[in-house]
Amino acid sequence: MVLWGTLIAYLAIMVGIGIYCRKKTSNVDDFVLGGRSIGPWFTAFAYGTSYFSAVVFVGYAGQFGWEYGLASTWIGLGNAFIGSLLAWFLLGKRTRIMSKYLQTSTMPEFFEKRYLSKPLKLSSAIIIFIFLIPYTASVYNGLSRLFETAFHIPYSACIVAMALFTAIYVILGGYHATALNDFVQGIIMLIGIASVVVCVLAHKGGLTEAVSSLSQIPDNSGNTGTYTSLFGPDPINLFGVVILTSLGTWGLPQMVHKFYTIKDERSIRTGTIVSTIFALVVAGGSYFLGGFGRIFVSDEELTQIGSDGIIPKMLESLPEILIGIVVILVLSASMSTLSSLVLTSSSTLTLDLINPLCKNKLDEKKSLIVMRAFIAIFLAISVIIALNKNALISDLMGYSWGALAGAFLAPFMYGLFWKGVTKISVYVSFGVGVIGTVLHMIIKPAGTILGFNVASPVNFGMFLMVAGLIIVPLVSLVTPKMKKLELDEIFACYKQKAEVEVTDAIPDAEKLK
Repeated sequence: MVLWGTLIAYLAIMVGIGIYCRKKTSNVDDFVLGGRSIGPWFTAFAYGTSYFSAVVFVGYAGQFGWEYGLASTWIGLGNAFIGSLLAWFLLGKRTRIMSKYLQTSTMPEFFEKRYLSKPLKLSSAIIIFIFLIPYTASVYNGLSRLFETAFHIPYSACIVAMALFTAIYVILGGYHATALNDFVQGIIMLIGIASVVVCVLAHKGGLTEAVSSLSQIPDNSGNTGTYTSLFGPDPINLFGVVILTSLGTWGLPQMVHKFYTIKDERSIRTGTIVSTIFALVVAGGSYFLGGFGRIFVSDEELTQIGSDGIIPKMLESLPEILIGIVVILVLSASMSTLSSLVLTSSSTLTLDLINPLCKNKLDEKKSLIVMRAFIAIFLAISVIIALNKNALISDLMGYSWGALAGAFLAPFMYGLFWKGVTKISVYVSFGVGVIGTVLHMIIKPAGTILGFNVASPVNFGMFLMVAGLIIVPLVSLVTPKMKKLELDEIFACYKQKAEVEVTDAIPDAEKLK
């Protein structure tokens, strides 16, 4: 009764927010960007809740907590200081200024107007739509596993139900509804993570006793204390996870989109602080909790439930009211991420692919209808993929982030700061991210490079991101540059003209001649 009552109340609030925000969504700019008038707290929470979902809490925290022990907390710290603090500090202001100046509302539009190339817009729109789907499927996967444990609802029914509720409030309210829901969901996530960590560790005698128990578990070499050491049993591959999950956000369209919606410069300063603290609590807490997985789950149990079942297994000992909090916590995290993903995908496909291909461009009303239709289509495809319960959450997310961040990170980041980026280098970066990911999915390579396990989609995604950061400037140095006048016009957005008052009451006579 407690679980069902909490769940129904939560879902009713989400749908109610969607209905309320429908009145504020009268055009495409409102639906996609919230009229670029979203305040700092709402923007920061939207960034954080889009960042962290069931993928982190159920999939990554369980798998990497098992592999690296308490050292997996470094992933959460990386997410906070690289994925949030540095991202806001370096990209927030320049993204907001240039996107407003170029009148862009999506990442493909940015590529078109920054590099004056319509093919870049079309190709990036296709990449986004295709590779956001496995990420969405991974969110459904993690969410449904927890629901199956808590409510004993069939896995497939969970996925379909969550897709329907996400569709309702996003289709109704657009970005206004998403931002307001994200704020509510973010508060739930902060309270939920803190409560769950305290209660789960209390079940094992408290923090000191839990750390002591974990330190006695031997690693593969028979050594004890490895899983409580500073960098864990495999620091090299741990570093790969930190880079993918932290630096990767800089090139993800659904994350960058949040900077487009910022209200003013003051909002950027506030948003930087709030989003960093949010990431410290949510990501840091999730990976810290996952680090204790080995004292809750045995090796034999792991073979039965898989790494995605570790966190649900750890939560079985909680009182029913706390399980209800956890369910709402993960539901909040997941629905906020889902809403961001489907809004990004549908707006990209409509504005950057369908509209340019139409002989008669879609007006505001038709564009909204098409966007809402694509939200439903995108969710349906994601549900079909997520119904494959055997797909590892970390693999789905690794492929998605590897392709998107591998393709977009370098051309987007360099494009904000450096006039020397060439169109050809952007195409090469797109090719590296997409072709590299597809080949990895087909070939499934084995072995290691510099100690990194290349069989892992997470590590390979990290390689693709780093490759893009190296390749783009190298290719730009040897390929034709854009025209200086065109570049000066684009970067003029960072040079604002200001009027000042004359302080001299009597003008200089010489100047008047």
